[in-house]
Amino acid sequence: MNRPASKPVVVITGASAGVGRAVAQVFARKGWRVALVARGLARLEATAEDVRRLGGEALVFPADVADADAVNDVADKVQAAWGGIDVWINNAMVTVFGPVSSINPDEFRRVTDVTYLGQVHGTQAALLHMRRQGHGTIVCVGSALSYRSIPLQSAYCGAKAAVRGFVDALRSELIHDGSPIRLSMVHLPAVNTPQFDWARCKVERQPRPVAPVFEPEAVAAQIYKGCLTAPRELWIGRPTVKTIIGGLLVPALADRLAASQAYEGQMDRIPHNPSRKDNLFEPVDLDVAARGRFAGESLPAVGAISGTAARVLIAGVGIAAVTALAVARRQLRR
Repeated sequence: MNRPASKPVVVITGASAGVGRAVAQVFARKGWRVALVARGLARLEATAEDVRRLGGEALVFPADVADADAVNDVADKVQAAWGGIDVWINNAMVTVFGPVSSINPDEFRRVTDVTYLGQVHGTQAALLHMRRQGHGTIVCVGSALSYRSIPLQSAYCGAKAAVRGFVDALRSELIHDGSPIRLSMVHLPAVNTPQFDWARCKVERQPRPVAPVFEPEAVAAQIYKGCLTAPRELWIGRPTVKTIIGGLLVPALADRLAASQAYEGQMDRIPHNPSRKDNLFEPVDLDVAARGRFAGESLPAVGAISGTAARVLIAGVGIAAVTALAVARRQLRR
């Protein structure tokens, strides 16, 4: 990743709060040049201060990832300023909490434009420059919900699943072309971020992540490792592994569990204030950091496993179980 006589460069979308801000801090500690992309200028500047204080260099780009031209302009300016892009992380997202019947077409479209097409735009912009320079790593931030949808987040789950489909198609194209560009997708568990305080809400109580919840700094550390190793997929947290595998093996049971646990599990005890501002169409002018309001229950450490390794492990356990059952039956017959 390191170009001669130059610090490596990373571009992070959705960098002004939550996981994006925590990821920027990790790269800064490692001495990277960090380009920060989000809509809210004040929070971007605050993140840039974090980056510089921690030893990195920062550039700030107020932009909406739903605007392909704006994203291409960011890539061009980073290339002009720092001479290349080593890693591009697609992290920006918006969501709406509410039943399908309560979400209007414009809201579905906006979540899709940011959470899905924003990753498409970022990937295309990064590819243009990485193909010219002959190297680079693109990381798309997904979720356990990319595999296993839950109630009250239909727009978000649909967008994240679309990202996975897009990434799989592009990966095959890169393999066909013999491209040196690396493409990875990281799937996150529930994270203690401010999104639950500014996401559009159409339920009677304030939204919250389904427990267990992890601190963004712990998740960011795993994302950084994933950027360096670029596995096909990186599953962060045991809940992510259980959710993905469970959804693949017993989807009907997963449907029922989501109906019984994830519905109430996404609503806090705090009543929702219908007059509060949300960030669906415009950034919210709040002074927030990486973390949300769930510090009292959030776990400070989290592990990760590549999706390939997880599948091999599950297959090995299954083969061992079948073998043990066959041996037991043989012994009983004797």
